[in-house]
Amino acid sequence: MKFLVVLGAGESGVGAALLGQQQGYRVLVSDHGTIHAVFKNVLVQNEIPWEENGHSEAAIFAADLVVKSPGIPDTVPLVLALRQKGVSVIDEVEFAARYTEAVLIGITGSNGKTTTTMLTHHILKSDGKAVAMGGNIGVSFAKLVYEAHLPEAEKIDYYVLELSSFQLDNIENFRPHIAIITNISPDHLDRYGYEMDRYTAAKFRISMNQLPTDYLIYDADCEVIGAALDQFPETGKRIAFSTQKIIKNGACQKGENIEIALDQKTFSMQINTLALEGTHNVKNTMAASAAATLVQMNLMRCFLIQTCFGLKNAVMHP
Repeated sequence: MKFLVVLGAGESGVGAALLGQQQGYRVLVSDHGTIHAVFKNVLVQNEIPWEENGHSEAAIFAADLVVKSPGIPDTVPLVLALRQKGVSVIDEVEFAARYTEAVLIGITGSNGKTTTTMLTHHILKSDGKAVAMGGNIGVSFAKLVYEAHLPEAEKIDYYVLELSSFQLDNIENFRPHIAIITNISPDHLDRYGYEMDRYTAAKFRISMNQLPTDYLIYDADCEVIGAALDQFPETGKRIAFSTQKIIKNGACQKGENIEIALDQKTFSMQINTLALEGTHNVKNTMAASAAATLVQMNLMRCFLIQTCFGLKNAVMHP
């Protein structure tokens, strides 16, 4: 039986532990600090061994695989020592993706990723898709996959995931069919040695494993993204959205209308009918609408869902 060590006993760590146990691993959860009572109860109820307020390094170095919390930097001595010893250290989203065949929609960015994630999920769910939402918002991806494997669970066809740069730092094969970068501006730079280029590279990791049949949706008005496009290989098909430029294959603002033109489908709608107000939410709507279109959802249906009153109460932040 392979031995999995999970570093960090928060939402992502406990989700990874549950999934690991379910998939046949012997699991140890180790936290440098005190484990919150809620998460500790989950570990106890599922008979998953755990330790807190320190790490048993002898046990940890015997691991076949280590899944670490995204909040643990790569520069932590324990992580450096594990890698020097040749132990594979990955993040929870990489681990979770190994155990699902559902379509992944991954959304990252400095701002707007929460709203875009919630909006994309709302559109797909309202259209009757079997979809779940998580990642950096709500339930961890690993726990969602764990729950999908339970005997009574319904099949999930799509996962809509909010992803921070921290969660993307240690992916290896994680591949969203649709990746969205809402925008990039200085944030969390202490994690990246106060180097904007390193932070930008972390965001672009969301597309590094994409195939030509996949898609990267991005904000064409963001100067940082624009400068980075030439620095990273074009893996999936690139789909732009903009409130300032005319986009022939993507989404743009024309006067008081949003126009989506993708895969020979075109639809326009008045901005003042959207449930969410503000230029930033016009862009969030464009990104979510493009994603919905790419999973073969009808554009008319897509826009009608977004204008419903219920969504105005569900999502109001950028």
